[in-house]
Amino acid sequence: MEKLKYRIKNIGPGALVAAAFIGPGTVTTCIKAGAGYGYTLLWALLFSTIATMILQEMSARLGIISQKGLGENIREKVLSPVLKSITVVIIILAVFVGNIAYETGNLVGGALGINTVVPSVPVTVWAPILAALAFLLLWSGSYNRIEKVLIALVLIMSVVFLVTALMSRPDWGAVLKGLFVPATGKTGWMTVIGLIGTTVVPYNLFLHASSASERWKNVEDLKSARIDTVVSIGLGGLISMAIVVAASANLYGTGNQVANGADMAKAFHPILGSWSGLCLGIGLFASGFTSAITAPLAAAFATSGVLGFGKNMKDLKFKGLWIVVLAFGMVLSALGKSSPTQIILLAQAANAIILPVVALFLMYCMNHRGLGRYKNGALQNILGSVVIVVTLLICIRNLTSFFSSLFALV
Repeated sequence: MEKLKYRIKNIGPGALVAAAFIGPGTVTTCIKAGAGYGYTLLWALLFSTIATMILQEMSARLGIISQKGLGENIREKVLSPVLKSITVVIIILAVFVGNIAYETGNLVGGALGINTVVPSVPVTVWAPILAALAFLLLWSGSYNRIEKVLIALVLIMSVVFLVTALMSRPDWGAVLKGLFVPATGKTGWMTVIGLIGTTVVPYNLFLHASSASERWKNVEDLKSARIDTVVSIGLGGLISMAIVVAASANLYGTGNQVANGADMAKAFHPILGSWSGLCLGIGLFASGFTSAITAPLAAAFATSGVLGFGKNMKDLKFKGLWIVVLAFGMVLSALGKSSPTQIILLAQAANAIILPVVALFLMYCMNHRGLGRYKNGALQNILGSVVIVVTLLICIRNLTSFFSSLFALV
C-alpha cells in the first residue's frame, strides 16, 4: 500500500501532457469519430496512445538526464548555424504562433462547457474569465501548483467521461474488435489522421522535457518518470476512448449531426436525464481549461529554450512569452470568435507538419553521446522511427490542408 501511495504521489509531468492533448479539439474529434464510425476507429487511439508514450518517455528522459528542456537541447546539440536558425524559426512559427491559434479554441471550448450548465451567461463572458484564472495560475510561477491543478482537472475528466461511457451500456465485443482489428470504413482515414494528430502533439515534447526537469533532479527518478508517463498518458488515452465509446453507443446510426459537446449532451439526455448537461459541461470545461493552461506554458518552454532564455518560470522573459499566447486567445474569444475554424485548422495543419521535424530532433538529441548510457537503445530507436514514419504520413496529408487554409486566410 505504501508503495502504491508513493507511485501515485509521483504522478505529475505526464499528467500535464494528458491535460494538454485532451482539449476541445480532441473531444470534438472523438465525438465525431464515434458518431460517424461507431467503435471501428478505436484502434487509432490505441496506436496514438502508445506512440505518445514512446516519444514522451524519450522527452522526459532527456529532461531528467540533461536537466534542460528540449528547446535548450536542440540549441546546444545542433551545431550548424544555418540549421539552428531554420530550426528556431520553425519552432517559433509552429509552436508559439500555432499555440496562439489553439488558445482561442481552448478558452472557447472551456467556456462552452460552462455555458452548457449556465446558458444565461454567454461564452464571450466566460472565456475571458477563464483566461484571467489561467493568468493567475501561470503568473504564480509555481510548477507544483500548476501541476496539482491540472492533475485534479484530469481526474475530473476521467470520472465524467468514463462514467458516461459505462452508463451508455456499449457493446463490449464491438469495443474489443474496434481496439484490435484496424478498420476505416469508406472515408474513415481522415478521421483516423485526426485522432492520431490530436493525441501525438509536438509541443508536448517540449512541455514534458521541461516539466520533468522541474520535477525530478536525479537519475534514480527515471523509473518514477516512466511510470508517470505510462499511467498518465494511458489515462488520457482511456478518456479519449471513453468519449468515442459514449458517442458510438448513443449517436452512431441515429443520423444526428454532432458538432460539439452541447449537441452530445442533448443526445445523452435519455440516459443521464437532467445530469447530461452538467456532466458533459464539466467535462468540456475541464478539457478546455487544462489546454488553456498548458498551451501557453508549452509555447514558453519551447520558445525560451531555442532562444536561450532558459526555463525559469518566474523569469519575466518566460512570463512574457506565455502572456502573449494567453492575451491573443483572450482577445479573440472575447470578440466573439466562438468558432475560429480557419485559424484552428491552420494551427492543426502546422502542428501536424512540425511533428515529424520535432520528433526527428528529439531522436537526434536522444542519440547524443552526452547522454552516456541513458541515450536511446536499438529498440527505442526502432519504435521511435516507426512513430516518425506514421507522423510523416500525417504531415503529407496535412500539407494540403495547411496551404488551403493559408490561402483562405490571405
